[in-house]
Amino acid sequence: MSPGGMLTAGCIRRTTMINGYSFGKICIHGIWYNHDLKIIGDVVIPDWWRKSGHRCCRQDIEDLLSAEPEVLILGRGKPGMMKADPQLRRFVDKQGIELIELPTAAATVTFNNLYRQKKTAAGFHLTC
Repeated sequence: MSPGGMLTAGCIRRTTMINGYSFGKICIHGIWYNHDLKIIGDVVIPDWWRKSGHRCCRQDIEDLLSAEPEVLILGRGKPGMMKADPQLRRFVDKQGIELIELPTAAATVTFNNLYRQKKTAAGFHLTC
């Protein structure tokens, strides 16, 4: 395994940024990652840790918010255990940022559909 939680074996590159997802791993630009991560534009920020495991608060994604996205996508894990903190929801609403929270498989599809059309940032929880 290489640094940053990346698995060295490649995956099939497609015309989308996110090329695949299954429990515990995600393929982006042909590289598999096995830790939660964030994306700003087309930049991958690996090894994303949250202060409170299955709760995403503003401090956990300050870097995403400072990029002033139009859309913020949160992949909540395969069964959808991770949730945005109510204070984070209120903050993004006041900022006019569209918040989309989905199980990670659906969130990856949504990200691929939106990232070329709107300024998009995302955080993906890869397991539960």
